[in-house]
Amino acid sequence: MQRIILFDGVCNFCSSSVQFIIMRDPDFKFQFASLQSEKGQQLLAKHHVCLDIDSMVLIEKDRVYTKSTAALRIANELKGVYQLFAIFLIIPKPVRDIFYTILAKNRYRWFGKKDQCMIPKPADKQRFLDT
Repeated sequence: MQRIILFDGVCNFCSSSVQFIIMRDPDFKFQFASLQSEKGQQLLAKHHVCLDIDSMVLIEKDRVYTKSTAALRIANELKGVYQLFAIFLIIPKPVRDIFYTILAKNRYRWFGKKDQCMIPKPADKQRFLDT
């Protein structure tokens, strides 16, 4: 099954999160594209997602997940104890998304911002759709 994660390519926290996922995804379940890339914009348009979305996006079997739901569904597919975080999916989405929104709104201030999108390591390049 194809799973695509769209992420903010200039956000330090988001780029670090992608590296975190790659290290815990030895089965290559996920592919990646930055929200700012041409491929990312095409996927957002194809799935009728606002082009200026302020969230990580998970596309899975032509379904789109955003905010905390995307993060928790991703965690559920990773190796190790991270699957345990999926239990938080029982919490109503509006409550979960309060915390996600706080992080998203402050991510540049708390973690910094790059001038350009992250460039994947050569070993990871095949996992990125926009390289």
